Amino acid sequence: MACKMIIILLGPPGAGKGTQAKMICKKKKLFHFSTGEILRNEVEKKTKIGEKIDQIINEGRLVSDDIIISIVEKIISEEFSKNDGILFDGFPRNLDQANAFEELLNKVGKKIDCVLHITIDKDEVVERIKKRGLEENRKDDNSEILKSRIEVYLKETSPLINLYKKKNILEKIDGMKSIENVNNDINKILN
Repeated sequence: MACKMIIILLGPPGAGKGTQAKMICKKKKLFHFSTGEILRNEVEKKTKIGEKIDQIINEGRLVSDDIIISIVEKIISEEFSKNDGILFDGFPRNLDQANAFEELLNKVGKKIDCVLHITIDKDEVVERIKKRGLEENRKDDNSEILKSRIEVYLKETSPLINLYKKKNILEKIDGMKSIENVNNDINKILN
């Protein structure tokens, strides 16, 4: 039986996290925790928490860390045993979430095995997002929203990079390579 893993995937918008997450999860039989997807699923299922999330989003507010952490706890209890682990894509987003996540993992006797940090030039981020916006018709991929998302990412995620570097679990991945080469680099780390 494979060793159960908890992996975090970090990187700016447009770094290819979604693409890599799908490839990693398929190969390693991991549950893919994408914060956005999970929140949308809760809303669609009309769960108690989903109704709360729907109201928050409709009011233009951000979903609180408490709600996100309660969903993470639910996913860990439901999915960890069914899969060879969980890949957290875009979570945690800030130090508060990271600390709450660590407390939760300690409580359930688990730990983060690896943090993959996909790095990419800022100019390349803009080009990729513009291209994705055209191809996938995503409303959140226009240049104003993009600048804001990059600034938020840099401000909130930089402390995470330092935190995981100190814990010696951060692996830097060059996101400027081809999709296949980035994936090969990730697989070498995970093996």
